[in-house]
Amino acid sequence: MRTAFQRLVKISLVLVYLVIIAGATVRMTGSGMGCPDWPKCFGYYIPPTEEEALQWNARRSFEKGQVIIKNEGLLVANSDFTSSDSFNANNWSAYTKHDYAVFNVWHTWIEYINRLLGALAGLATLALALFSFTLWKKNKKVVLLSWLVVFGMGFQAWLGATVVYSVLEPVKITLHMVMALVIVAMLLYLNHLAASTEENPALPRINMLLIGALALTLIQIVLGTQVRQYVDEQIDVVGEIAKNLWLQNPTVQFYVHRSLSILVLLFNGYLWFIFKKENANRFKINWVIAIIGLEVLTGIAMYYIDFPFGSQPAHLVLASLLFGFQFSLMLDVLMAKTPVKTY
Repeated sequence: MRTAFQRLVKISLVLVYLVIIAGATVRMTGSGMGCPDWPKCFGYYIPPTEEEALQWNARRSFEKGQVIIKNEGLLVANSDFTSSDSFNANNWSAYTKHDYAVFNVWHTWIEYINRLLGALAGLATLALALFSFTLWKKNKKVVLLSWLVVFGMGFQAWLGATVVYSVLEPVKITLHMVMALVIVAMLLYLNHLAASTEENPALPRINMLLIGALALTLIQIVLGTQVRQYVDEQIDVVGEIAKNLWLQNPTVQFYVHRSLSILVLLFNGYLWFIFKKENANRFKINWVIAIIGLEVLTGIAMYYIDFPFGSQPAHLVLASLLFGFQFSLMLDVLMAKTPVKTY
């Protein structure tokens, strides 16, 4: 039972990280409004591939909830009907969530794939929660936490809808990202509970250092989303081609974000030194240092080499991976003296 449950936890964790990667790709390509409605996409479960599908045409069958673009606005069909030779406004209602009405097939399908991965991750966590009932008598905490993950995924889906309805409001994008990390943390904790009992060295004197390192990472992620918002605003002003101007006059958040990266490297480098000195398992701390190195390199590339392709999503995904390894390492140390219950 334990092995099967742990396998489901890992599958769920991988799918959540795939959603984070897809979300980073959505941000890089500017596809956040590729589907202007939610949970459907232009009123379809499978979105169109051509703009013609979103046009009104005479003698065409429309289904209730289907969306068209007319006069630079979105209209929603009130019921199933077949159009006559002339447009009848009584068959339609204006979409009132926002006034964004643009169709770009690439943006639409990138956002749609992001939503599909989110749905798969949701189903995986639901399967995990249902399976957890088999462990109720042995560890109720596992069952309760598994269902908390499901509710977290539901809340994350709701946050995704509010991001769309707000036309990508920065604060809501940040909350969406932070909630993804909360879900990662819960799944890692479940994985820790389900893992076989292993003797981990107790290093109580670095508990606070590990917590501090994780807090620094979270601060950096929040600051990074604010820097990204500034870049998005600059793109609207100078255009996507003028990459050399995106960070020409950055805000104070950028300088704080850049300076803190040095502290993050030194802080975690000191942790690596302690693990080496204590002859502790250095697998995860080695990954932490490697990811920070790659994170610094992608940050340098964005600033000094004018945002090479893929550097933005790589920077975000690396930050989420860094959080995952740090949180898992923290669990190893904080719970080293607490035997992990086996099933």
